[in-house]
Parts: sequence; structure tokens; C-alpha cells
Amino acid sequence: MNTNQIIPEMPVVCSQGGQFATVDHMEGSDSIKLKKDEQGQHHYIPTSWVTEIKDGKVVVDRPGDEAMQDWTEAPRH
Repeated sequence: MNTNQIIPEMPVVCSQGGQFATVDHMEGSDSIKLKKDEQGQHHYIPTSWVTEIKDGKVVVDRPGDEAMQDWTEAPRH
């Protein structure tokens, strides 16, 4: 999987196919910064969650509710 294919505004979809976020931008080589949520907070997910980039979407390896429980408010180092 080539993280260079991850670009701003791409939908982020869960393993069940539902969109739960939108890419803001890559943060380094191992974190994806997501656009702000309804509360105005950015979140980050690791690129290790990404299983594929398909049809212009970033697909992750877990259901959306699990992803939202596990995302962080700062990039992981």
C-alpha cells in the first residue's frame, strides 16, 4: 500500500463500507490527520489501519465505531 496515494479530501471508510471521516492530510509517513469533527476536533489514525485505497477512498481494517474509539487527538510517534 502506497501512502503517497492518500490525499486531502479522500473519504475514510470502515471495514463495513461506511464513511466515518475525511482525510485532512498525511502527518509524517505513519499518521493520517482527519478533518475536524462536529466539535471542531481533529483526530489521527495510523496508516497501519489502512488495508487499501479503493475507488478514491481510504479503507481501514475495523468498523467505524471501533475506529472512532481508537483514534487519537495527536499523531502517534
